[in-house]
Amino acid sequence: MKLYYDPASTVCRPILLFLADHDLPVEPMIVDLATRENRGDWYLAVNPNGTVPALVDGGFRLTESATILRYLADLAGSRAYPAEHRARAKVDEALDWFNTGFYRDHGYGLVYPQILPHYATLAEPPLLAFHGERAAARLAVLDRDMIGANRFVAGNEISLADYFGAALVTMGEMIGYDLAPYPNVRRWLATMVARPGWAEANAAFYGWRSALRAAA
Repeated sequence: MKLYYDPASTVCRPILLFLADHDLPVEPMIVDLATRENRGDWYLAVNPNGTVPALVDGGFRLTESATILRYLADLAGSRAYPAEHRARAKVDEALDWFNTGFYRDHGYGLVYPQILPHYATLAEPPLLAFHGERAAARLAVLDRDMIGANRFVAGNEISLADYFGAALVTMGEMIGYDLAPYPNVRRWLATMVARPGWAEANAAFYGWRSALRAAA
């Protein structure tokens, strides 16, 4: 089983952290987005979308991060993707919440335009203000209604939603996003960052963050 990924990618980091917590026979295959290796013919043969991650298990292929997480969790028999149908539905709901509206506003609307040259045309002040307001509203929902008094997003046990969501929320560190108004989010992230595999799974992300800060 091969995982094609860029270690700094927001949507690859959740998979790396999950794999750090689970013993699965996955061969790492790095795809360098910075050099546009993902647009090369060899990789387009793996994933015609030209995006990462991609998972190839024999003749079976998956190309969406959240779906890859679900597949790996089922292979591992992980409690992070519960078997009970209502508990699983709540995890799926949270995964979809992060991967749709939250990622659209916090990631594509607010963070990426400020750090990625090919999104620079979206860095107009009115657009950043619009997405900034929406991202703040979504973080308030995460803080108050999703985490609340729980340890994790979908309850008191870690789930796939935590692996995925922690990567999306921490991408705000690239622009110095202030999470002070969200104490439950900060408490939850502290729990995630304390996991044994966090530092290694996020090493490339922290390297990128340091480079951005040095260039500022």
